[in-house]
Parts: sequence; C-alpha cells; structure tokens
Amino acid sequence: MSTKDQKKSAKADQPGVNQSWGGRFSEETDAFVKAFTASVEFDQRMYKQDIAGSRAHARMLNKVSVLSDEDLTAILKGLDQVEQEIETGRFEWSVSLEDVHMNIEARLTALIGDAGKRLHTGRSRNDQVATDIRLYLREQIGHVIREARRLQQGMLALAEKEVDTIMPGFTHLQVAQPVTFGHHILAWFEMIARDISRFADCRERMNQCPLGSAALAGTSYPIDRAFSAKELGFNAPTANSLDAVSDRDFAIEFCSASAMLMTHLSRMSEELVLWSSAQFNFIDLPDRFCTGSSIMPQKKNPDVPELVRGKTGRVNGNLVSLLTLMKSQPLAYNKDNQEDKEPLFDTLDTVLGSLRAFADMVPAIECKHANMYAAAKQGFSTATDLADYLVRKGLPFRDAHEVVGSAVAAALKKQRDLSELSLDELRGFSNMIDEDVFEVLTLEGSVAARNHIGGTAPEQVRKAILDAKKRV
Repeated sequence: MSTKDQKKSAKADQPGVNQSWGGRFSEETDAFVKAFTASVEFDQRMYKQDIAGSRAHARMLNKVSVLSDEDLTAILKGLDQVEQEIETGRFEWSVSLEDVHMNIEARLTALIGDAGKRLHTGRSRNDQVATDIRLYLREQIGHVIREARRLQQGMLALAEKEVDTIMPGFTHLQVAQPVTFGHHILAWFEMIARDISRFADCRERMNQCPLGSAALAGTSYPIDRAFSAKELGFNAPTANSLDAVSDRDFAIEFCSASAMLMTHLSRMSEELVLWSSAQFNFIDLPDRFCTGSSIMPQKKNPDVPELVRGKTGRVNGNLVSLLTLMKSQPLAYNKDNQEDKEPLFDTLDTVLGSLRAFADMVPAIECKHANMYAAAKQGFSTATDLADYLVRKGLPFRDAHEVVGSAVAAALKKQRDLSELSLDELRGFSNMIDEDVFEVLTLEGSVAARNHIGGTAPEQVRKAILDAKKRV
C-alpha cells in the first residue's frame, strides 16, 4: 500500500468519520452536526425491516452471481446475530453512524469482515430507506386495521345490547327525531368501516419494492428486482427509480387516512363527553377510563375521549407537516426526507393508542335508559311523524308542514308535547286527524315506522348488526 493510501485508510478509521462516505471529506463532521443530522434515535424502530431488506438483497446478489455463496452465508449468519443483539438489548447504537442502516451494516462488518462491506453492492441508502419504510408501514397498517376491527366488534356488542333503547337524534345539536341508541352506534361503525378501507387501499398502493433503484438511476449490476420484490412480499418492483427513492406519497396517504380516522374518533369523543355530562346524563363511562379532580371531589372527567379529541389536532398537524415537506422537493432524494419519519411514526403511535383506548372503552359504556327516553320526548321529536301522518291522509307535504308547525307553536304555549294534546285540540289544526294519530306520536311508533334499510327501526338495526358481523 502506498503512503498516500495508508494516510487515506487511517483517516477513514478516525473516530467520528463515517466510513460509508468519509473518503470525500478532509475533516471530521462537527459533533453538533452529527447529532443534528442523525436519525438513528427514531429510525432504529425499523431494524427488523432493514435486516429483512438486507437478507433479500444479499440473496438476490447471490442469485445473479455478484455475491459468492460464502459471502451470502456469512452475511445471513451475521444479520441473524445483529438482530439477536438488538432484540436482547446488547446492540450499541451510534449517532456517529447516523441511521439504522449504517449502524447495522457497521456491526455486520465488524462481525464478518469484508463480506459485510459487499452487502451494499448495487443499492443505496436511498432505495434502502424507501424499502424499509414501506415494509414497516405495511406491517403497521395491519395492526391499525386489526385494532379498528376490534373497535367495530365492541361497537356491535354495544349496539346489539341497546337495539331498543330510544334516545333523541339531533341536528344542529337540537332534538330532531327519536332514534335508537343501537342505530346511533352503527353510524360510528360505518365511519370506521370506511377508514379501514382507506388503510387497506393505502397498503395495496404502497406495496411495491424500491430496492434496486439505488441512489436515483438504478445500478449497473445485473440485479433481479423482481426476485427482491418477491422475497419481501411486494406485489412488484417500483416502475421508476427516480420516483421510487424520492416520493413519500404513501406516507402522506397513510397520514391522510389517519387524520380521517382520528376525525371520526374525535366526533365520537365529543358525543361521549356530552352524553356523560350532568346536562345530558345519557351514559356512564367506566371509572377506569376517567379521572378525578385534585380540588373538586365530585368530578369524574371523561379524560380518554377528551384526549383522543385533542390528539386529532396532532395527527392533522403531522399530515400538514408531510405535505409541506414534499411540496418543494425536486427529484430525486433530498435530505429533507429524513423529516418524514417522526411525524409518520408519531401518527402511527397516536392512531394505535387511540384505537386501543376506544376498543376497550366502547363496549363497556352503560346507558341511562330513562334519561335518554325522557330527553327524546322533549323538543317535539315526533313532529315529523305527525306531518307524515297527514301526508298519508292526503294532505300535500308543504301544507302538512305548516299545520304541524302551528300545532307545535300552540303546544309550546301550553308547555306540553304534541302527544299530550287531546284529539280535539289536534283536530283544531286539521280535521284529517283521527284517534290513530297517537300511534305515530309515541316514541316507539316513531322509531318503528323507519323500517327500511338504513333506518332506525329496531328490526332494521338487528338486521344491520347481523350484516355488520359478516363484514368484520
């Protein structure tokens, strides 16, 4: 080795010089800059995916005769040991090595020598990280969907228990028409069903393998990208190397689906907070999902719903963060993309935690049936039923609407519900009204009349629950 080469080798071995790219540089990276640019503290959670990607890449290189059988055996054995060290807490992560990829490669090389250095042939950290994130997110979406389905199962259990429970339905937070609580919970179920489909769509779209795209233009080695994709369970290799390493639209799409899910959970949270208040007093949340006050001994605060409602803003912010991150980046990879992981991981953790809390809490909700029923009798919730009654008698709907409006105004002055007016009083507004009117003015008659697909009639709710059980 020449003197010049010896000096170059010594410089590369200096503490703090990253050997993956240190040959280009004449001085060590500033200690602050090392910490500032490192991602290992948060991307180490992808170690399994990074090791899986390396195994697939090594097998592919061996298949195309770029890597010898001996090197492949050493690499696979070394990766097994690295994975074991990480899982048992014996692995030492280094900020100087920047990220999960270089930490694992450095340890592998320390264990098996030059064979470890050959592993990176035909790939770049650009396609490596793009592959790792897809692998990680693909797996985590499965966890999200499973928790969401567990929540749905809890909703169905509650809905089945409360099929006949009557409560007021609201528009503008004003009493509108009576509904059953089971019907209301099935509305929640449908929201989550659409969220699950969005996550499934996201997973399907992202299930393409970037490995082989290298830094941006592909590689001159005779690689087999289809082999790598199949090894890792992808549907196919990505079609364009520039796009594969530089876009994070799949992460943005996941955060978008997450923001929609959290918006739904937030709406549910708002109702739970209202319903558990003294003013509504419709439900009781189990103590284990609530907290008290440090100064007011009577308080029972619905902390879980409130916190989920609050965390929705956090997830929305992460979505905006990723959209802003990508909006001005030219092709191909830019260091900006290191900032994709923290909002993505935070979104994932928040969604999984929120789903778990709701899946545990929802089936344990206790209804206060008498209070719900009494509230449904307020606000003239059967007024529409009276209008429909008159229409069936032959009165045009607009005329029926006016008649019922007059009846409501009169009942308000008398501080009585429509059902509490006498037949003579009701006939004062229309001579089409007969004794059978009281059948439609009851809460039970009102909900039973909505006996069609998607309606609130208990018969339909039972059918909807049976259908929903098949879907989860």
